[in-house]
Amino acid sequence: MLPHTCILLFCFLTSLSPLIIATLNLTLPHQHPNPEAVVQEVQRRLNESVSRRQMLSSTIATASSSSCLTGNPIDDCWRCDPNWANNRQNLANCAIGFGSSAVGGKGGQIYVVTDSSDHDAANPTPGTLRHAVIQTEPLWIIFSSNMVITLKHELIFNSYKTIDGRGANVRITGGGCITLQYISNVIIHNIEVTHCVPSGNTNVRSSPTHVGWRGKSDGDGISIFNSRDLWIDHCSLSDCADGLIDAIMGSTGITISNNYFSHHDEVMLLGHNDKYLPDSGMQVTIAFNYFGEKLVQRMPRCRRGYIHVVNNDFTEWEMYAIGGSANPTINSQGNRYIAPADPNAKEVTKRVDTDEGQWSDWNWRTDGDIMVNGAFFVPSGPGLSAQYAKASSVEPKSAALITQLTMNAGVFGQARGTSVSVSYPGFSGGGTTTGSTGNGNGGGSSSGGDGDYFGMIFGSGAPPPALSTTTTALLSLLIILTLCIISTNHDALLLLLPLSLL
Repeated sequence: MLPHTCILLFCFLTSLSPLIIATLNLTLPHQHPNPEAVVQEVQRRLNESVSRRQMLSSTIATASSSSCLTGNPIDDCWRCDPNWANNRQNLANCAIGFGSSAVGGKGGQIYVVTDSSDHDAANPTPGTLRHAVIQTEPLWIIFSSNMVITLKHELIFNSYKTIDGRGANVRITGGGCITLQYISNVIIHNIEVTHCVPSGNTNVRSSPTHVGWRGKSDGDGISIFNSRDLWIDHCSLSDCADGLIDAIMGSTGITISNNYFSHHDEVMLLGHNDKYLPDSGMQVTIAFNYFGEKLVQRMPRCRRGYIHVVNNDFTEWEMYAIGGSANPTINSQGNRYIAPADPNAKEVTKRVDTDEGQWSDWNWRTDGDIMVNGAFFVPSGPGLSAQYAKASSVEPKSAALITQLTMNAGVFGQARGTSVSVSYPGFSGGGTTTGSTGNGNGGGSSSGGDGDYFGMIFGSGAPPPALSTTTTALLSLLIILTLCIISTNHDALLLLLPLSLL
């Protein structure tokens, strides 16, 4: 009876193994249990949007209808609506990736900022941005006119807020800038954040009922601390004292999309420090951003977590583009990496303060990335396979698609410091691509007739990564358990047969 019970228990545990594995991998209560499913949904949304644009463009009768479509699934979700200004909150339905659950102030009242001042961080004036973001109820915050908001101290948000800068030119600058701490569900859209400096050692109001003492801030453009369900879209960020966007201390469920980064050293930090284990549950989507002139490093710099870097245009870096430590998962898909002239800075990736013996099994993979001017990505772990690492010439339409997807990155209508048009040495279409299923003859990958535009720029779409060390160890343990049962009771072997036929 005992062997029979043990085998039944074993079969039950085996059937639940995917759930057990997912549960063991969860380190934060709100992280997604299957990040690869989120990646596939991003792919589906992009394929659908690009396919719609190409279909309409090919029909003369509807060519005018496609003029607003770019193939960018976020922009195409709302920009073609001529009445978008009367239906602003539809924007909350347009996010993709890990931050797609961010509802912001959807369902709440419209709050119109009419006063650009910031006289008293502890007692904000009604009509100011500070007064709006500290309220407890959901709010959709818009602006009555163009304005420059020079903060005295950190702008501390409450949950369920959207800053919607469409229809106005809004610049946030000054002391501390934006702080998202212990909150959820925030959307920040179409805002310029620049020249943020440290401030603090004063009282700052964070809600209508709470004023607290704040030490000195770092001077980040946007500081994210133990927060979730956040979406930062179509912002222009530059020249702050510390990071442009930093997300630390167990933050997760974040999408950073359609932004324009420029004139900065340490652009983006994801993860507090190498020993902070809760950041293993951090999940961030970085999509359709334009990394522009005079950037140095950290686009992003990751500690732990799962980071999906998809369809961004990396036009400049001085040290490296993507760095990390403490075994983060880096999934780089369909980006364009344009290396600097410096022969010592061609590598896209950097494992920070880590020996190769330690990082060789980290899951860093590149799929369909376009490498220009000698740029190269060093994959590792499950990403180091023939399908990920092989490179061949890319078709011009693939490079053109990245330009199309990022053409409106940043604040709408804001001029960029450099032209998006780039001359590619040695090839009019630009560089090489990784993850192609081609045979290396320069043919690249074509969209074919199935509308798989991710396949067009990501090769055939690489298979899911190999089983993790945790998964392998768990399955090995279950096998050993079975062998032990069989070896201790010969009758158990006979019991396996009828169970397998059920």
